[in-house]
Amino acid sequence: TESPTCDRSFFAPVSSSCRPVSFLRRRRDLAASSRYCSLMASSGKMEGPSAPALRRDPYEVLSVSRDSSDQEIKSAYRKLALKYHPDKNASNPEASELFKEVAYSYSILSDPEKRRQYDTAGFEALENEGMDMEIDLSNLGTVNTMFAALFSKLGVPIKTTVSPTVLEEAMNGTVTVRPLPVGTSAMGKVEKQSAHFFGVTISEEQAHSGIVVRATSVAQSKFKLLFFEQEINGGYGLALQEDSQKTGKVTSAGMYFLHFQVYRMDSTVNALAMAKDPEAAFFKRLEGLQPCEVSTLKPGTHIFAVYGDNFFKPASYTIEAMCAKSYEDTTERLKEIEAKILEKRNDLRQFETEYRKALAQFQEATARYTQEKEVVDDMLRERDDIHSSFTTERTITSSLGAGSSSSRYPVEQNKTESPENGNIDSRDKSSKKKWFNLNLNRSDKRA
Repeated sequence: TESPTCDRSFFAPVSSSCRPVSFLRRRRDLAASSRYCSLMASSGKMEGPSAPALRRDPYEVLSVSRDSSDQEIKSAYRKLALKYHPDKNASNPEASELFKEVAYSYSILSDPEKRRQYDTAGFEALENEGMDMEIDLSNLGTVNTMFAALFSKLGVPIKTTVSPTVLEEAMNGTVTVRPLPVGTSAMGKVEKQSAHFFGVTISEEQAHSGIVVRATSVAQSKFKLLFFEQEINGGYGLALQEDSQKTGKVTSAGMYFLHFQVYRMDSTVNALAMAKDPEAAFFKRLEGLQPCEVSTLKPGTHIFAVYGDNFFKPASYTIEAMCAKSYEDTTERLKEIEAKILEKRNDLRQFETEYRKALAQFQEATARYTQEKEVVDDMLRERDDIHSSFTTERTITSSLGAGSSSSRYPVEQNKTESPENGNIDSRDKSSKKKWFNLNLNRSDKRA
């Protein structure tokens, strides 16, 4: 039997998302993927430890191209799902396996992020993404903590989890809760892997107007803002968590209970994948916008906490609780801008498909340009060589290679054999001789 501590650490959110169900959904997706792999292995299509590498290309399974639109993928899936549905193929076990394969392929291609990851690095990227883990710094030694801090400085997203000790103390109700009235703030410094708890008591009117709880750190400390719900045994169970993000010259985290769907921005979403593909960074900037599960608070006392998430030093912070009634204009602006961001995110998803299609065409055209240029250069070079073949030097060269003295210089021999040419040569020689003699005679006289 698992201890309560282990059980709570399992259900603690392992991503920085403020949706506690996200972890369970991810586990469910992983379990479905594992069941599919097991089924494929039992059917003889996958064997050995390298089995995942033998899975078929999802595009091939659905018979669609890599630049297919979402609607084309959906249509192909529906067609194949109807064709291989187990209810229509009760006597055909192979159809059941194909149905699972079709469903699994569609689960990848219907998700924009999973599809991008698969296009980038295949199944391995999906498996690495699914195995996201958080580090419990309270269980790390000094050396390992130093390495984690170093990687974090280099930009590697090191996710951390809330210490099981803090969760256990909260569950047992043995934590000290300080009051934080609405409209006030409190400052403090919390040790690493420890938490300061605050009780925010709200009236019915304040609950109706909406409540905002924010924490900031001018020292840019890393911390988590936690929200706990009352348990039956009187303790507190972790319901939401927000990791601090650097915004300007401070780090901050906030929770907004405003009676409409609010969102948070997780800047660490697929940070490693974006590092591998810088072009994807722009398209994925809005993918970190994730809906918060809780949007309202009932009248009464609610427990919040600031958790120190620095690697070595304590985290300094300021926490404040506000009623949204004093910020009606700001609340409306928040609602409008998030609606615009959601719309823009959908536009970017469509634009990314168009961009990658155009980029692929450009790369194909560039490759063809290089190839065609080489072909044209070779053809022109061959043409020049052919032109160069039309010359008398070719005859002379070939004659020299024959080694015959009688045929080495056919043109010169013709000249010497001609009587006319012979007379010209003799006249030239006599004139040269006379000129030579003349110079000699003059030199003799002077002597």
